[in-house]
Amino acid sequence: MTAWPSTLPAAPLAKNFQEIAPATVIRTDMDTGPAKVRQRTTAGVGELQATYFLSAAQTETLDDFYATTLAGGALGFDYTHPRTGALLTCRFVSPPEYTAVNGAYYEAAVALEVLP
Repeated sequence: MTAWPSTLPAAPLAKNFQEIAPATVIRTDMDTGPAKVRQRTTAGVGELQATYFLSAAQTETLDDFYATTLAGGALGFDYTHPRTGALLTCRFVSPPEYTAVNGAYYEAAVALEVLP
């Protein structure tokens, strides 16, 4: 499987890193009393949101990785979890979003789903 490009930073900016655990249960509200809860699946999909500090050349690498290597985000890739160091299979939820820091550097926001 394709891996996160080695020419891109391995660690995102800590201030914008967010991790959402997989939702594997279903809740049903009752007329009275507590809601019923049961496990829907054991193979939930989590989400990671991260921001990377990139040079202009690195934004081109990320664009090519997303558009060409991953077929516009349709394919998964190997990604090292920033907090645990575990190897994950991820897929882009949406295209990368760039914010200019100055003329030469950008913050790239990525939203990834963690596949089971």
